Amino acid sequence: MRKKHSRSYDPIQHELQELSEVVRHVRRWPFSIAVLVIGMLVSVLSGNLTPGPNWGLLVFIGCLLIPLYVAILRGHHVWTRRIGILITFIVTVGVLISVILLVIALFHHTEGALALFRDAAILWSANVLVFAVWYWEVDQGGPIRRHAHQPELRDFLFPQMTSNLPEWESWTPNFIDYLFLAFNTSTAFSPTDTMVMSRRCKVLMMAQSSISLMIIAVLAARAINIA
Repeated sequence: MRKKHSRSYDPIQHELQELSEVVRHVRRWPFSIAVLVIGMLVSVLSGNLTPGPNWGLLVFIGCLLIPLYVAILRGHHVWTRRIGILITFIVTVGVLISVILLVIALFHHTEGALALFRDAAILWSANVLVFAVWYWEVDQGGPIRRHAHQPELRDFLFPQMTSNLPEWESWTPNFIDYLFLAFNTSTAFSPTDTMVMSRRCKVLMMAQSSISLMIIAVLAARAINIA
């Protein structure tokens, strides 16, 4: 008699299969809107604050969103995450380059005071959105793992997670919570009510605070020159 060969159980493959099944159920529209808004903000900057055409980043984001949603529709967890991280990295580089060019414009007096203030406000807002996307994409292994209840170690400890009240027991953060966290980091240079647990997010927060401080320093320097 022939012996039936049973397939060996592979926990990693099983985990990936479960994650792939929930890819379509994760709401990606906050991410898509955020990165498109970042692209639109960069597109209205002064021409000398982008290395290429102002609309270049927005077009690039739009092109990358197409394979992202193809991966989502096909349930490819790995590619969904890779493309999401790639888009986030590209918008981060785009905003950082514009901030550096803003500082250069201050010292070379290539922009008027009003234009400088407007561009600084735009880049400050873009910086908040960029890191809100990072926090949403990184925390506990990303939105797919959080939705599938297979999270990695916590990167942030929100106050709701420490509450003993029964109505907060099943609470999970969504995009607005990460946006609030990013806004506080850019304004107060600290996460205020949320504890940062992981080293990678501590690095991200230091980067966000540094960029925000750089933009505010440009505004202060220009204001002093005007005075």
